[in-house]
Amino acid sequence: MKTKWFVFAASLAAVLISGCVNTVDGHRQAGVPFVADKIESRFERTPQEITTAAKDVLIYNGKLTSEDVLKGTLEAAVDTRTVWVKIEPVDEKVTRVLVQTRTKGGGADRALASEINTQIAVRLASGNLTPAASAPRSP
Repeated sequence: MKTKWFVFAASLAAVLISGCVNTVDGHRQAGVPFVADKIESRFERTPQEITTAAKDVLIYNGKLTSEDVLKGTLEAAVDTRTVWVKIEPVDEKVTRVLVQTRTKGGGADRALASEINTQIAVRLASGNLTPAASAPRSP
């Protein structure tokens, strides 16, 4: 009898732990819910400048897989993680940036989200908003 209750409790726990999570681009993905997976920043830059910097950072770290201009979102594959970046204006001067990362198994990778967010901030602070691939290389 105890074995049946243990199997029932383990099954119930597995169902409660697994589920779907919302991504910043408005889709749903299988993953572990109730886990912090987003980093939010605000910059005094235009959405176009931030989009350029975010694209460059994502291309540098992995592969840009999609861009939705209407929703202001970018999606990339970095190692075995999926990274989403949402860029939305707050007012005339301030733009909000959300970086969300998930592992292949649906877990959160907040460290990678923080790293991508930091790289976007550094790229904006440096003033170098030209694409990384077109920058002149030294011989």
